[in-house]
Amino acid sequence: MNAALPRQTLEDATCLDALCDDPKDRRGPFRPEKLVSARERRSGDMFVRLFRGIDFLALVFFAVVCAHSVAPQGFFTSPLGNILPFIATTLGLYWALYLSGLYRFGRNARVTIHLVKLALVFGAGYLLADFLADFSINDYAVTAAVRFWMTVTLVYFMLQHLLWWSLVDRWRRQGKLIPSIVIVGATKHAEKLVEAALEQRHVNILGIFDDRLARSPQAVAGVPVLGDVQSLLGHKITPYVDQIVVALDTSAKARVKTIIEKLRSLPNEVSLFVDMDGSHATKAAWSRVADIPLARVSGISEDDRKAMVKRAEDLVIGTLALIVFSPLMLVIALLIKLDSPGPVFFRQRRHGFNNEAIRVWKFRSMYTHLTDHTAAQQVTKGDPRVTRIGRFIRKTSIDELPQLFNVIRGEMSLVGPRPHAIGMKTGPDESARLVAEYAWRHRMKPGVTGWAAIKGSRGPLDNAEDVRRRIGLDVEYIERHSIWFDLYIMAMTIPCLLGDAKAVR
Repeated sequence: MNAALPRQTLEDATCLDALCDDPKDRRGPFRPEKLVSARERRSGDMFVRLFRGIDFLALVFFAVVCAHSVAPQGFFTSPLGNILPFIATTLGLYWALYLSGLYRFGRNARVTIHLVKLALVFGAGYLLADFLADFSINDYAVTAAVRFWMTVTLVYFMLQHLLWWSLVDRWRRQGKLIPSIVIVGATKHAEKLVEAALEQRHVNILGIFDDRLARSPQAVAGVPVLGDVQSLLGHKITPYVDQIVVALDTSAKARVKTIIEKLRSLPNEVSLFVDMDGSHATKAAWSRVADIPLARVSGISEDDRKAMVKRAEDLVIGTLALIVFSPLMLVIALLIKLDSPGPVFFRQRRHGFNNEAIRVWKFRSMYTHLTDHTAAQQVTKGDPRVTRIGRFIRKTSIDELPQLFNVIRGEMSLVGPRPHAIGMKTGPDESARLVAEYAWRHRMKPGVTGWAAIKGSRGPLDNAEDVRRRIGLDVEYIERHSIWFDLYIMAMTIPCLLGDAKAVR
């Protein structure tokens, strides 16, 4: 590793060669081939958690099919002894698969050991089912059905878990399951963290930032120092970072407090490293990010169940909405083509989850040659840039319907803070610079509709007070969000839009 790596920012946030003198030597010793956004990584993790649900459905399916042979008159009219082996064993297998750690897919685990454990679990399940079959009225028929059920199910699960394993391995190689971290502080504590991470390889440390850049080394244990704390606030690497770790001596209270206050404006989770005695403890801490000895000081912890429910909500309701509104969308597309020359859709770079830059889809509502991709000038009443059909679709928010594609892709949610254009202006100033907590709204995926939208904060932001009000409503939504709150906001969206005739859009 070259110790004299240049301190420069990322020109292309997904290409790591930009930071290196030698293209083969990508940023630091962790060498990720491509930076994967935190959103994509969490999405991959949610799919891993879905494996357990799919396995449960498979267990129930095979149990019902095989039990039908000993319960031809129906499960409710058959003797309990005939169907009890299938019910009890299905429930037992479901919990045994989880308790055996067969959904952890550890980085250092081996697929052969995984399959052996799977076979042992099903072996125990067979013994339980065979034992319960002895209490049935027709024990010979039930025993035969149980043996056939266990054999078919085991073969299926062997093949299915090989598929799970290959998917997890692929996602891990793509960086979707390895947390990415940056460290603040080029200190001995940072060196400890890097050395432990190098040995364990459970996290990628993308770089180090230090508030005393003039005194800091070019690299710490091979991981380059990319800039000072102020440069981190606007760095292009932040959308790809799961956690920012402050690795300073906690006795320097004033310095730690100042840095944490600066970092609070970021949507990323910020944690303070608490040093532990012994290298073994530090290495063990890196084994799982959840077990890192960190005191959370900023950001919000992700509730995996809530995230999965919200994603399911987006996929189910978003797909249904796309089907229901597709005839209307086709009509609007035709009217746009007839109204003015140019494309039907307008795509604009906007901030997504964790400051990630996403391309948001809308129906084009402005004349092509007057289109404002950077939102440098917000729309005013009677704006000459807006087409005739554009005035109608903006007033009714029909122009937002193509964002359903963003929802299905996982870049947006049905409900959340509305996505703002990157570099959007409020008067002469950039909106993001008017409120210190502006980036907090990026701690959740942006939404097609949101709490701020139904509370009257929609359309252009004319002054700093408008920005503050919207940010306050967005943060309130993030703190309160639940599936019931989302459903309420969706239910209130249409009546709020119809009753908001004075809004300028």
